[in-house]
Amino acid sequence: MGRCPRKDVLAGLMVAITALPLALGLGAASGLGPQAGLASAVVAGGLAALLGGSNLQVSGPTGVLTVVIAPVVHRFGARGALTVGLMAGLLVIALALSRVSGCLRYLPAPIVKGFTIGSAAVIILQQIPPGLGIAVRPRGTVIEAAVRSMAHPNWVAIALCSAVVVARLVGGRLLPNVPSALVAVVGGTVLVRVLGLSLPRIGHVPSSLPHPSLGFLDFRSMPVLLPSAVTVAAVVALEALITAAAADAMSDGEPHDGDRELFGQGVANLAAPLFGGLAATGTVVRTASNVRQGACSRLAALVHAVALGVLAFTAAPLVATVPVCALAGVLIATATRMVDVRSLRALARADRGQAAVVAVTAVVTLAFGLVAAVTAGLVLAAGLALRAVVRSACVRREPDGRSFAVYRVEGPLLFASAARLLRPLMRCQTGVVVLRMARVTAVDATGILALRDTVAALAKRGTLVLVCGIRDQHLPPMDALGVLDELRTTGRLFTTDAEADAFARAELDLPRVGSSSRAEPHYP
Repeated sequence: MGRCPRKDVLAGLMVAITALPLALGLGAASGLGPQAGLASAVVAGGLAALLGGSNLQVSGPTGVLTVVIAPVVHRFGARGALTVGLMAGLLVIALALSRVSGCLRYLPAPIVKGFTIGSAAVIILQQIPPGLGIAVRPRGTVIEAAVRSMAHPNWVAIALCSAVVVARLVGGRLLPNVPSALVAVVGGTVLVRVLGLSLPRIGHVPSSLPHPSLGFLDFRSMPVLLPSAVTVAAVVALEALITAAAADAMSDGEPHDGDRELFGQGVANLAAPLFGGLAATGTVVRTASNVRQGACSRLAALVHAVALGVLAFTAAPLVATVPVCALAGVLIATATRMVDVRSLRALARADRGQAAVVAVTAVVTLAFGLVAAVTAGLVLAAGLALRAVVRSACVRREPDGRSFAVYRVEGPLLFASAARLLRPLMRCQTGVVVLRMARVTAVDATGILALRDTVAALAKRGTLVLVCGIRDQHLPPMDALGVLDELRTTGRLFTTDAEADAFARAELDLPRVGSSSRAEPHYP
């Protein structure tokens, strides 16, 4: 299974200790309960490790998936959420069989960063009520619930939640090999019991996994739940591939297999709901910890899943006494660490447009959810990319004092740039114009028709237009739109610049001298 089993076992044990409070907290935050987080980490984590395409990735419930699942639980209940997880598993398997992993990896990085920031904001807002000692989440959106809960704060809960946040953030930096989250939660639980403080607790946690069952499944509700299942499948696929790529970057081991990874994640999410588990995918925090602990193979992730189950279920009575505000502190700290401030600053300095994509995606995630956020981010990113393409295109007049005008078109001749590019030609006052097209990188129908109209307008004015250097791949669409017919018929279409220049000189009865007699390279 692994080249260094001892390192794998030790790494798996350390990651399990780190993952325990996260699994409990994420399960509670989803609305399915702490046991759902544990079942997800154990069942989905083990299957993804066994069947996935990454040797180092650790899977389980994540903050982003919690953000997506929580509204489903609120609207459709636990049965609906489990059905969504099952459907998402089938969809991810379909993605794996379709071999689309290569395409999913090319989602623009600013959209991923923006969605991560928006999800972190949602997680923090979700945890404000339990962090303030509120046993039942107030009604309304996460923002409304957070604001309403501030009217009745429990200062003891606030103090404990804040202490856990500080321990998680500061301890993680100063003592990276110490499970600071678990130490903080255990210490807070002991303190509450010793002092006899009255705070909301996790409550009953099963001492074992339930028997697998499809009792939650309601086929009639599937059409209504399909949009949520598509969203969950998209998050599972994207997070898994992004985290697997991050694991590759952090190690020098064998690169991951994207399609196999999606298959493993699909099977994991197909199985987790049978045991009451939350949807799962690759997790950045646990995967990074796995790599730092020296893991060499997928054995480490398997050990993590088994050890987490043994640790959680043998200590179920103790887990039941953990204050909810302590888990809120763990999740608030985890959400804070999801945001990479350094890379965001670098992105903002490098390109304001990309920073705008991050901001828009984050805000839309907070307000409307993943699908709307990715759509808005893609639209804005596409607009910015198109603007960059348009700006790269230009028309240059050769400043060499010829008796005829020579224009070189560079870059794409597309709908967004064609009119602007060809406008300078209409201001030309010479009797002959040579239009060099060898450096045109792309054309579309609008650009081709704009070229046709420009040539026709110049001809109507009495200007002879010669076109040269059109690339071979651009000839078929131009022929299809009838742009080249008249140029060919009248002998005004040339392969090289030198041929066009010679024709222009002959037309104007000029000697073949100077730079015009030199053939410039043709760009096929």
